[in-house]
Amino acid sequence: MFKEFFLAVVYNPLYNGLVFLIDVVPLADVGIAVIILTLAVKFILFPLTRGAIRSQALMNAIKPDLDLIRDTHKDDRQEQARQTMALYKEKGIHPFSVIVPLFIQIPIIFGLYWVFLKGGLPNVNVDVLYSFIPVPTNVNMHFLGQIDMAGKSIILALLAGATQFLHARLSMPKLSAVSGERSFKDDLAKSFQFQMRYVFPVMVAIIAYTISAAVALYWLTSNVFSIGQEILVRRTLGEHKKLL
Repeated sequence: MFKEFFLAVVYNPLYNGLVFLIDVVPLADVGIAVIILTLAVKFILFPLTRGAIRSQALMNAIKPDLDLIRDTHKDDRQEQARQTMALYKEKGIHPFSVIVPLFIQIPIIFGLYWVFLKGGLPNVNVDVLYSFIPVPTNVNMHFLGQIDMAGKSIILALLAGATQFLHARLSMPKLSAVSGERSFKDDLAKSFQFQMRYVFPVMVAIIAYTISAAVALYWLTSNVFSIGQEILVRRTLGEHKKLL
């Protein structure tokens, strides 16, 4: 059941989109096709990611208010939670929207991995092609004539990790010391921020190198787009002075 759903909703659309792009891009360059496919996916997800960035920026802006609520009601967790949710509602913040784009991106990454693992490129699997998708006469697996998309690229993997670090630095609030008595929640939040800022980018680089250069290129393109989107959305919110 899950496999059929994954194939129908993730793998088949990605594979068909990639094959279509290979047929129309210059020199049938698979790398260029991956970049265009990534940008198409990011534009489709733009409404969701815009909402996530807006919520994260507003949460950063109201952090002093959240700290005040925590300190005022540190002995009453129920009241603390009630006032926190009331503040979110007042500011129009949807806290859970921050993680939605990440969960959407995970199956896309696995879908791309499956495309290059099982898709058979440079040979095209016509069995999964939609009837209106033409079969390319040529498939060039070397991005810009240099990087084999089916192989591994340390350069693309390192760039994917570096841009993930930059995106985390832009999107997450600065790490700050907690004054007074620290709770488990404070320690957990600080640990999560540290891992997202420093550990996750390293994991991204390792995974991007391990899977394939195509996935590394997808991650790099996605991160560059997300950084630009982060800056654009925050400027519309008047937050551009607080980015770094």
